[in-house]
Amino acid sequence: MKKLFLVALAFIGFSTVYAQDISDNAIGIRLGDSDGFGAEISYQRALGDNNRLELDLGLRSGNNYDGFKLTGIYQWVWNIDGGFNWYAGAGGGVGSYSFDNVPQGVDDSETFLFVAGDIGIEYNFDIPLQLSLDARPELGFGDFRDDLDFDIALGIRYQF
Repeated sequence: MKKLFLVALAFIGFSTVYAQDISDNAIGIRLGDSDGFGAEISYQRALGDNNRLELDLGLRSGNNYDGFKLTGIYQWVWNIDGGFNWYAGAGGGVGSYSFDNVPQGVDDSETFLFVAGDIGIEYNFDIPLQLSLDARPELGFGDFRDDLDFDIALGIRYQF
């Protein structure tokens, strides 16, 4: 038990020592999807020295569907070196899709909920620009989205 406590204390100390101040706000786009094309307006708001909230509102276009998705992710950020950071987070959201090629008179839309994780790497330039690459596994709850989806995306944001 003492060893577990000491390891946890060392991990917390290590995370705190290497934490980097992150920008108060960042807004931009996040491009990518696991099936088709997705573009999201992405906003990040710092909640502390090394944690933030990311909100994404996006349009999706995939095989036989179109729709939108709203995602909220709480993230922890750790400095790697210089302007490089890595981050991990958890959250969820809601989405609505309408389907192509359905018979007339059949409801072709669905609203669903999902939980998501997030892990990625970012670079903060000396100018107020941030580039990121992340992977976001999502577990959906609905008729259409009742499985695991793996979303990979590139983010470009202006920091202020």
